[in-house]
Amino acid sequence: MRRVIFSAAAVLISLLPAAPASAGPHASAGPHASAGPHASVGPQQKAPVAEGYGGAVATVDLDASKAAISVLRRGGNAVDAAVAAGAVLGVTEPYSAGLTGGGFMVLYDARQRKVVTIDGRETAPRAMTASSFEGIPFDEGVTSGLSAGVPGTLAHWDLALRRFGTLSLGQALQPAIEVASRGFVVDQTFHDQTAANAGRFKDIASTARLYLPNGAPPPVGSVFKNPELANTYRELARRGPGWLYGGGLGAEIVATVKKPPVTPGSTRNVRPGLMELSDLRDYRALLREPTKISYNGMDVYGMAPPSSGGSTVGEALNILEALPKVGLHEYLEASRLAFADRNAYVGDIPGVPLRELLSDGFAKERACLIGDRALTSPVAPGSPDGTYGACATPTGTATPIADEGPETTHLVVADRWGNVVAYNLTIESTGGNGIVVPGRGVLLNNELTDFTFGPAPGDPNLPGPGKRPRSSMAPTLVFDHGRPVLAAGSPGGSTIITTVLQILVNRYEFGMSLPDALAAPRATQRNTAQTQAEQAFLDKYRTELEAKGHGFVLNPEIGAATALELRGHGLVQAVAEPVRRGGGSALVVNPR
Repeated sequence: MRRVIFSAAAVLISLLPAAPASAGPHASAGPHASAGPHASVGPQQKAPVAEGYGGAVATVDLDASKAAISVLRRGGNAVDAAVAAGAVLGVTEPYSAGLTGGGFMVLYDARQRKVVTIDGRETAPRAMTASSFEGIPFDEGVTSGLSAGVPGTLAHWDLALRRFGTLSLGQALQPAIEVASRGFVVDQTFHDQTAANAGRFKDIASTARLYLPNGAPPPVGSVFKNPELANTYRELARRGPGWLYGGGLGAEIVATVKKPPVTPGSTRNVRPGLMELSDLRDYRALLREPTKISYNGMDVYGMAPPSSGGSTVGEALNILEALPKVGLHEYLEASRLAFADRNAYVGDIPGVPLRELLSDGFAKERACLIGDRALTSPVAPGSPDGTYGACATPTGTATPIADEGPETTHLVVADRWGNVVAYNLTIESTGGNGIVVPGRGVLLNNELTDFTFGPAPGDPNLPGPGKRPRSSMAPTLVFDHGRPVLAAGSPGGSTIITTVLQILVNRYEFGMSLPDALAAPRATQRNTAQTQAEQAFLDKYRTELEAKGHGFVLNPEIGAATALELRGHGLVQAVAEPVRRGGGSALVVNPR
């Protein structure tokens, strides 16, 4: 377990402004009689389930969850807490998240009674073309300047706080500054991820200096500090986002991308990138309309393109609702079909047929293909053309699924006013592109490897100038009679979609409690010849599903979800993984 060795709340408290008595989702943060203790979050141990009042959070990391709770205790809202937790994850989970990455946020604004989404996805430089990755081996593309997208996370945080938060960016960064300065205790996950990347980390001088002290991964139980990142956060608090988007920090990032600091004597071919300072100046985080479907009398909201999370989860749920019965066989088949359509139609392009992909007519046309036997992948995509028959035979050509790095992170937050946030943030592969910006303590992303490498004429996910690579991140909110009841999401590359889908199926089709829905063994079918599944899933369900024609291959760990359920009258249950990725951390302001 990772345990921070200080109280980040102390610094944050000194910076939070007082709030008026009517504080709500957009009011200034401050103390309230019902907020509970203010001086410290306390010495909690990591626990996967918490239930109580006054606000709740679930992340993969205790330090990040404690930072979010400290914000909520002092009267900050869910957006403030999400940004504070995200910044801490950039310290304690640096191989999954960071300010030079990107992400998507789906949030419910209780004052406006409206779901909004923020797209902080990285973009390709203006000089990138559809053929920029052609002929490059995938692994070589990952560890390169070429894979680094224009960062979106900092702009994402800034927009979220200005439009929906109560803290300044500088205030929200304070807990992360403390964690980076004082250090955290290295756990097994951090050590193992460092060791798995040691081969490429040693070939980048700045990365080896930070993450391979004495030439080896930090040992479990040691205290890891990142004073360079602390100073970077301090300067961002003082200078603002413009320091990255066109200022001095941006110039350092561009220089690193264009001339990666390869260790002298290394034989690794680390290709330079195409990013220019003008690409950073032009970057904008965007407000987008969410995806929305009706499912079993509830409304399910997700992230629209360039994320494929909302459309693919939504289509699969529509397919399941069109079937007379739902079991694990039907879950796998609905996912198979939805992925065929995702791969063929969804990307950062004009004209994605989103309305038709999420229509009941299209879902029924796809559902009629599901019988008692598993379909043979790759299945062809359907025709979301607005004209649907009783059962149409697909005539299109299947598109293979692109490689996606498994490391992302997800967090959920709810506050006392009813605001709810589901937030995915990432730097793509475990360790991003492996290149630390010298003197800044932060890894660059390799998000552009989410593009299809090509050649693939007509593929909606080919790279292009200013284009955002298709993502599988699927932060999701569920509403019942206009009231938010559940928020969920996960890391895991394209398995994010199936993880979220399976959690919803477990909860609402199979009647599991939310903790059981997250803990249950997982399988992921993404229009591939074999279904990947965890060992516990194979042990329990393999025989009956193989009898229906499914083939399986082992995937030791699928996803690392976080979720929360709003149970009425202010009661919230926050849930994280009990085991996967070392287990997560759920906390509430006032435990029941």
